[in-house]
Amino acid sequence: MSWANPTSGDVCAARSAAASYCDRPALVLVTCIVASSLAFVDGSVVNVGLPAIGRSLGAGAADLQWVVNAYLLPLSALLLLGGGLGDRFGRRGMLIAGVAIFGVGSTVCAVAPSVTALLAARALQGVGAALLLPNSLAILGGAFSGEARGRAVGTWSAASAAAAAVGPVLGGWMIDVIGWRAIFLINIPLAAAAILMAMLFVREPRRMGDPAPLDVGGALLASFSLAALTWGLTVGAGRAGWTLSAMAAVAAGAALLSGFLWVEKARGDHAMMPLALFASSEFVGLTILTALLYGALGALLVLVPYLLIQAMGFSGTAAGAALLPFPVVLALSSRAMGGIAGRSGTRLPLTIGPAIVAAGFLLLLRVQPGSDYWTGLLPAMLVISLGMAGAVAPLTTAVLTSVDARHMGSASGLNSAVARTGGLIATALLGGLFAARGVELFGAFHVAAVACAIAALAAGAAAFLFVRKRVVPSLQSAQ
Repeated sequence: MSWANPTSGDVCAARSAAASYCDRPALVLVTCIVASSLAFVDGSVVNVGLPAIGRSLGAGAADLQWVVNAYLLPLSALLLLGGGLGDRFGRRGMLIAGVAIFGVGSTVCAVAPSVTALLAARALQGVGAALLLPNSLAILGGAFSGEARGRAVGTWSAASAAAAAVGPVLGGWMIDVIGWRAIFLINIPLAAAAILMAMLFVREPRRMGDPAPLDVGGALLASFSLAALTWGLTVGAGRAGWTLSAMAAVAAGAALLSGFLWVEKARGDHAMMPLALFASSEFVGLTILTALLYGALGALLVLVPYLLIQAMGFSGTAAGAALLPFPVVLALSSRAMGGIAGRSGTRLPLTIGPAIVAAGFLLLLRVQPGSDYWTGLLPAMLVISLGMAGAVAPLTTAVLTSVDARHMGSASGLNSAVARTGGLIATALLGGLFAARGVELFGAFHVAAVACAIAALAAGAAAFLFVRKRVVPSLQSAQ
C-alpha cells in the first residue's frame, strides 16, 4: 500500500493545515520526508522478510500474518486519533513522539527473541506510525501555501514512493547478507535524524481556539473491534478452520463495531468518524471501493515476495527487485491519469482502473512451478500497476468532492484509514497461503489471485453505481 500515491487523507492533511511551521520550509519538507519514510520503508521491507522471520523464530502461518497485521492494526485504528492528538497537543510534539515510538519499536523488533516479542514491537511501530504520518503531512501543509504547497506534497509523494521502492531491494540484500533483523535497524538512524531535524527546523505555531475533544472511546472500540475481527478471520481462514473460538471472535468484533457506531453517532461532528459522512451515497461507494481495491493491493504486496522466495527459489534481494515495476509504473503514469480524470470526470477511471487491476490478478494464474519471472509474473505486475495508477489520483479527487466542505477533512482521513484496514483484512484472509508448501503453495496463490480479482471488479462496480457523472478539478497537481 505504501507505493500508491498519498491517499486522500494524506493529501487533505497537508491542504488543511493553515499555520506556519518555519521560516525555512524546504527544511521542513526534508524533515517530513525523513519522518514519513520510516513508515513507507518499513511497510514494504517486512513483506520480503517474512520467510526468513518464519525460519528464524519458528513462526507458523498465523504468526507470519500477524507480523504484518500487528503493525497495520494500530495504524488503521488510531490514524484519525493521531491527527486529533496533534491538533490538541501540538503537531511537532506528536511527530517527535511518533518517530520516537517507531524507533523504539524498531529496536525491539531487531532484538526480539521470540515471535511474541516481535509482534508486540510491531504493534508499537504501528502506534508510532499512526502518530507520525498525519502530523507529518499537517506540518508540511502548514509550511507552504498555494502552488508551493502542491509542489511540496508532490515532492513528498515522489520521495515516499522512491523510499518504498528501494526498501525491498535494500532489505532483501540485508536479509541475504546480514539477516532479517537488519531490516529493522535501518529505521534507527532515520528515526534519530527525523527527531533531530524536527527539533531544529520545525516550530509549533500558536493554536487558535480550543481543539475538538478527543474521541478516545471511539478509538478504543475501533481498535478492539478490528483486533477481534482480524484474529477471528486469521484463524478461520487458516488450517484450523472456523472453530468455535474463531466464530466467537468475529461475533465479538461485530458487536464491538456496533458499539463503535453507537458512540460515533452520539458524538456527532466531534466523532472520529462522523456518521453524517455516510449521508452521501457517493462517499459510501468510494469507501467500499477503497477497502476492496487497497485490500487487493495489500494482499499482492504480501503474496508475491512470499511465493518468489518460498516456492520459486528467489533470494531476498531478487524478490525485492521483482516488485520494482509496480512503484515505477505508478510514479510515471499517475500524473497523466490525474489529468485524464480532471477532463473526463472520476467515474470512468474509477470503473476502468479496478477492472484493469482485476485482469492483472487473473494473469497471475499463469504463474506455475518453473515459470519465468519475465514472462510469468512481470506482465501481471505491469497490468496491475497501470490499473492502480488509473484509480489512485481520481480516488483522491472523488473523495474530496463527495461531501460538503465541513466534512472534507473527516472524509479524507477516514478514507486513508479504510485503505489501511483493507490491507489488514486481506492479510488476515491469507492463512491458507502461508500454511501451504511446494506445489500446494501455487494453488493457494491462484485462489488468492482470483479472490483479489473479484474484489477489484467489485471495487469498479461500486464506482460505476455510486460515483456521479461529472467533471471536477483534478488534485493531481498536488501529488
